[in-house]
Amino acid sequence: MPYAINQGIRIHYRVEGEGPDLVLQHGFSWSMKGWSRHGYVAALRPHHRLILLDARGHGGSDKPHEASAYDLSLHVGDILAVLDALGVRAADFWGYSMGGWIGFGLAKYAPERATRLIIGGAHPYGRALPPPLDTSDLKTFLSRMVAGYGMDLATLAADKQADFLENDDVLALAAARTARPSLQDILPTMRMSCFLYSGALDGTFADNERCVKEIPRATFVSLPNLTHPEAFYRSDIVLPAVMKFLQSVA
Repeated sequence: MPYAINQGIRIHYRVEGEGPDLVLQHGFSWSMKGWSRHGYVAALRPHHRLILLDARGHGGSDKPHEASAYDLSLHVGDILAVLDALGVRAADFWGYSMGGWIGFGLAKYAPERATRLIIGGAHPYGRALPPPLDTSDLKTFLSRMVAGYGMDLATLAADKQADFLENDDVLALAAARTARPSLQDILPTMRMSCFLYSGALDGTFADNERCVKEIPRATFVSLPNLTHPEAFYRSDIVLPAVMKFLQSVA
């Protein structure tokens, strides 16, 4: 497995396809495999060179147990380390949920490295530290986390359970559930073309839609009747809108 190193932390990445570079960053408690499992890689790789990476604490990347290791600037540094390892100066970026939060971080810490931003299910207004979850058992931890989305882990289809259960280090996941400072001040400075989307039943929908009004070159698409997880699972709905953006916006 190829790795890039950021301040001693190994970041696992994979490259597929040919064309303009597009970074894919997954959400919290998932891994890069979700992009393949739910149809994104097959649809995108004929048109783009996809750069998929496992966020620190997830998948094949290193999994520190200290909350300080999950600062937003470090997540952005992981992306830059991968781009540098590949000799890529700038790339399009697509992040969902936590990956979308990291996308806002890229706009803050290294805007010159992002040619365009696609952000799903995420907003820049920050959040308080989430209530702690039981870390004695991975399934208990994840079950209580997904219950917040109105889901029952035990009844999910096998592929959707796998999205969560592939990350086997519960202490790393607990450390990665950090508070998020507001990034609202950077929105007017985001000069790259941006495409944001959210499920209409996502609890953060209003903030997702609101922030677009503060970004100079941004488009927002609402996905009717979809919750936060469903707005990733339903690639059949998401991909046509995103691909239209990628093909039409220089």
